[in-house]
Parts: sequence; C-alpha cells; structure tokens
Amino acid sequence: ESQNVAYTAEAVNQQATPAVDYYLKEGKKKFYLLGSDYVYPQTTNLVLLEYLLSKGVPLANIGGGFRKDGSGKIISAGKYTPFGHTDYQQIIAEIKQFAASGDACVISTLNGDTNVPFFKEYAASGLTAETCPVVSFSISEDEFRALPAKQLVGQLGCWTYFQSIKSDANKKFVSSFQSWLKDTKVDGVKKEGRVTCSPMVLSYVGVYLWKAAVEKAGSFDVDKVREAWKSGVSFDGPGGKVTTQPNMHLTKNVFIGETKADGQFKILKSFDNVYGEPWLKGKFK
Repeated sequence: ESQNVAYTAEAVNQQATPAVDYYLKEGKKKFYLLGSDYVYPQTTNLVLLEYLLSKGVPLANIGGGFRKDGSGKIISAGKYTPFGHTDYQQIIAEIKQFAASGDACVISTLNGDTNVPFFKEYAASGLTAETCPVVSFSISEDEFRALPAKQLVGQLGCWTYFQSIKSDANKKFVSSFQSWLKDTKVDGVKKEGRVTCSPMVLSYVGVYLWKAAVEKAGSFDVDKVREAWKSGVSFDGPGGKVTTQPNMHLTKNVFIGETKADGQFKILKSFDNVYGEPWLKGKFK
C-alpha cells in the first residue's frame, strides 16, 4: 500500500471474501479458483486461499492447482490464462470433474473478452448456475455490452454498486449520466447501450471525496490533504455513503447480485459499511 494513492476500488473483503461467505452459506464446499494471468487475480486468489483455509475448507476442496517455492510454501493458487485466451475445453473439463459432487462453485477473476469463450464452453459442457455457479469479479454491467448476457443468467457478481440499486441518489446519478450521453459532443464517446457500473461510480465518488478532503484541510498541500483523507471524510454516492479510512481505502456498502438477461443484476444480499481491508489480518503485510 502507498500513502500516495487513494484506493477507491473494492478491497478484497469488499468483493472476494463476501462472495465466498455467500457461497458457504449456500452450502458450497468446493471452490475452483480461475483468473487471467496478472497481478490482481494472482494476489486475490492467494488471499482467498488463506481465507478458505481459515473457514475450514480443506486444501483438496480448492481447485485450480497450486505452485510452491523450494521450501514447500504455496506461492500461487488457482488456474491462470493469458489475456485473450480462447481455448477453455481442458479447463472446463477439469471444472466439470471438480464439480461432479454437486457442491462446487467457480471464483472467477477472468478479465475482458476471454469471458466469452469461457462461458460458451461452460454452457456447451452442460454446466449451469444451478450445478456449478460462477461469481465473477471483473464483469460489471458495462462489460455485458460485449458479452452474451443471456449465457450468464443466474451467475453472480459482487460489487460495491449496481445500477439496479433503488435509491433517489442512484436514480439521479443514472439519469444525469444518460442526459450527459445524449448531449455530449466529445469525440469517440459511445452512446448506444451505455449503463452505469461500480468502477464508474467509484471514480465519480473519488473526486468528491478528494474535494471534501481539500475542504477539510483548507489547502491543496498534498500532506495536508492526505491527513484529512486519513481522518475520515464522507460522500453520499449512488451506492450509498462512502467514507475514507486511515489506510487510504474506503468504507462502503457491498452488494451481491444475480445476472439477469438484460445485463443488470438482481440484488440478493447487501452488507452495509464494510471497512476496506486489502489483506487478511495476520496473514499478509
């Protein structure tokens, strides 16, 4: 963590671990870890490995494979594919075998258009959201513009904002965004089928939180603004109230949603005012 970065996106306990907790309560006992081969999935899955073990999930019930160092310590957990990967036949066969007991799920950090061949192969194999559900941490409403949403119906997402949130603040935000799209003359802006999503909202609230920190500091001086941020400032955003923290992350609401055919999410569960912790306490520094 850097004291020069204000982290507005979801921390691991505002996305990954709530999803695991949800599946555990749903009776899932086996967790297959899958992601694109870069730092976010690798780090998230290593944290999830420790979290799953702490919840009593045996190592044999964590799928995707492990890589160990010379001392035998696990330094990587899960299966990884490069960006743009298209051949998921072998991985899906492995997942299907892993899920044969009927109590498995997939934790996916696949990023980008590689999700298209993954879910196509997933559906072709006979897997469904009922037999082996998938929760994705990189597919928001905006990504559905380029994905076959109907093939993902019933699958889960976990974010700190969904466009389907029913609140006056969110209604105003969505309406304002649509009005801006209609009127903007900025070159290159795609207007068709546009929606709001968590990454968009967190960028939006970040600007207002910075504004609040500057006002509290009474200065644009970086050190003073940083201290104001760490002392706690708040903004009532489209996803609810967000508050800055001493560790430079945010306290915010968390939502678990089920994918609908129209590319929106039906909210199944929410967690209020979750304090952002990027690492499991006692495990990582």
